[in-house]
Amino acid sequence: MTTTLALGPEWLQPAVIIEWLGPWAVIGLALIVFAECGLLLGFFLPGDSLLFTAGLFVAQGAIRAPLWLVCVILVASAFIGNAVGYYIGRAAGPAIFDKPESRLFKPKHVVRTQGFFDKYGTRAIVLGRFVPIVRTFITVMAGVGQMNSRRYLTYSFLGGVLWAAGVTLLGFWLGQFAFVRDNIELMLLLIVFLSVVPIVVEIIRARRTPGAHAAH
Repeated sequence: MTTTLALGPEWLQPAVIIEWLGPWAVIGLALIVFAECGLLLGFFLPGDSLLFTAGLFVAQGAIRAPLWLVCVILVASAFIGNAVGYYIGRAAGPAIFDKPESRLFKPKHVVRTQGFFDKYGTRAIVLGRFVPIVRTFITVMAGVGQMNSRRYLTYSFLGGVLWAAGVTLLGFWLGQFAFVRDNIELMLLLIVFLSVVPIVVEIIRARRTPGAHAAH
């Protein structure tokens, strides 16, 4: 049995979720990815580490579905979730965000996502996939902002492939090494760390650009 670091309550630990789902693991994972990508209530779900652990479980044989099928289903779930979230935002508009503070809905998440979206534009649809919380809210905000649907769905699909398939494949390939299997806690921490790397890179680039223009 794979052991994981207790990052939050036990029921949110990736291995616990997958083991609890049992033979329905792939379907359960698809629903979780859909919820995190398309429903505002899914922002607390462990997307990155869950995908990585899913790949690891496929490598170990704990998930018996073939890797290609798992990746296709997860990519489809991520894309459909984003499409649903986008059209919810497009139809409901700003009213979605005119809610009081609650345990599940935090206005600060909206502010953070709006700033991210304003700063990175179209790139935010792809980059946001790798940032917890942002990937949940940005899809609805793209709809609220009336972003061109074809443009949004194109970048959403690209981001879905890179995120859902990419992280799952990473877990599968690395899961074949004993060191990774014996140190899954460290791997999950690394996944959490890597999820913010794209943002750090963009921030550094954004800070260098004004200086470069000023030098001319």
